[in-house]
Amino acid sequence: QVQLVESGGGLVQPGGSLRLSCAASGFIFSFYDMSWYRQAPGKERELVATINSYGSITKYADSAKGRFTISRDNAKNTVYLQMNSLKPEGTAVYFCKAAHRSLKSKYYWGQGTQVTVSP
Repeated sequence: QVQLVESGGGLVQPGGSLRLSCAASGFIFSFYDMSWYRQAPGKERELVATINSYGSITKYADSAKGRFTISRDNAKNTVYLQMNSLKPEGTAVYFCKAAHRSLKSKYYWGQGTQVTVSP
């Protein structure tokens, strides 16, 4: 069955770094655009970064530009989010999403990983 398993979250001090991973299985990973979203307590889920199925195009939310880097390894069926210079407002549950590059109605979500940015 389809699985997206996020890992790498945790507690980090402001200014610190974390690298999130999302391991995919049960579908053809290289056919899917991959995204990271986050949802802070009491707020709506928001898009953080996206990478296309080929790994050639990336897009970032303004809040992530210059600090976060999304990447993927299609041989390992894994997408990453390198987060540097983390801020307290980055505290959220981070989710990965797989969206078929042609069939936008076909998508999957992971269960999320908690990131807490606090002194």
